[in-house]
Amino acid sequence: MATKTKAIISWGSGEDGQLGIGNNEEKEWVCAVKALAAQNVCSVVAGSRNSLAICEDGKLFTWGWNQRGTLGHPPETKTENIPSQVKALANAKIVQAAIGGWHCLAVDDQGRAYAWGGNEYGQCGEEPERKDDTGRPLRRDITIPQRCASKLSVRQVAAGGTHSVVLTREGHVWTWGQPWPPGDIKQISTPVRVQGLEKVRLIAVGAFHNLALLEDGILWAWGNNEYGQLGTGDTQPRSQPIAVQGLSDLTLVDIAAGGWHSTALTDDGEVYGWGRGEHGRLGFGDDKSSKMVPQKVQLLVGEDIVQISCGGTHSVALTRNGRMFSFGRGDHGRLGYGRKVTTGHPMEVPINLPPATNLSGSGAGGHWCSKLVACGGRHTLAIVEWLAHEPEQLI
Repeated sequence: MATKTKAIISWGSGEDGQLGIGNNEEKEWVCAVKALAAQNVCSVVAGSRNSLAICEDGKLFTWGWNQRGTLGHPPETKTENIPSQVKALANAKIVQAAIGGWHCLAVDDQGRAYAWGGNEYGQCGEEPERKDDTGRPLRRDITIPQRCASKLSVRQVAAGGTHSVVLTREGHVWTWGQPWPPGDIKQISTPVRVQGLEKVRLIAVGAFHNLALLEDGILWAWGNNEYGQLGTGDTQPRSQPIAVQGLSDLTLVDIAAGGWHSTALTDDGEVYGWGRGEHGRLGFGDDKSSKMVPQKVQLLVGEDIVQISCGGTHSVALTRNGRMFSFGRGDHGRLGYGRKVTTGHPMEVPINLPPATNLSGSGAGGHWCSKLVACGGRHTLAIVEWLAHEPEQLI
């Protein structure tokens, strides 16, 4: 039996402490988040300037920028570079979470959703109505996580720049906050059901656009479409979902949305990308133009991709055998291979951590494999596992 040891790694911009490594330096190579070594982390999320980790036992840890209460506790300092547990959620078993522009969402194993952080657009949900002197609603940042969408039984949460989206256990999608295009603002902090979507399997949300993958394999999109990120062949925004073009013959297994770009993953490990192409974030090599409809990322063909994550201006694809390929904007070291070059050519991110040691203290032969990757605004997080070479494999 192979001995497995996990590590959480981060790289890219660290100016807000979002790497979680105890300083605010940027890293152009991967480094271990040592403060989480004792935790059994099963999921990580990278935001524009902050990060979070979810443990198998349901504990939630946050770090990075905290001026708006995005870390789930009142801000004593502007940034925090060491992960700390969100105490207000200690009695809930958190199973999934999301980071938006400056607010966060989480859901527990009972289907209860929570929100915290910036709330000026009602993106954290319902709250007692407070008004300023002119009678306008007054919205304060929510520094302690509070229940949101309390009437819904939630399966997945997703957060945009100024809005929130949840997928319920019935397969319906609900949203609140400032949508795009901005519509009727009166009921902004009350969840409204997205019409026309049934039997939804997965949701993904960019800065101002939304994707929903249905059980029948059809992908729908709505919201901002400035760069073609809805995949409709044009740049018209949509307030109601519209089917994404050019994917009907494919079996989609996963979707991801970056700030202004979108990706879909097929069951045979191929990636399709569309939306904003600047900086090469779509992975189409030297072609950095925006794409109005999904196109296959030829440079990843044959790599057997099992997950793709999209950040603000970069993307990372994860292969079945645990290798990571990054592409897009390269400053701040966000591509993770020691060169701050911006490129649309996917390149492998070396996982250069010291080997895991076994109980006797000696390093066993083996290598690190990535299991999950999460791209943020200017940084990336990943969960890696040490795969030891067993002696009997050598016989």
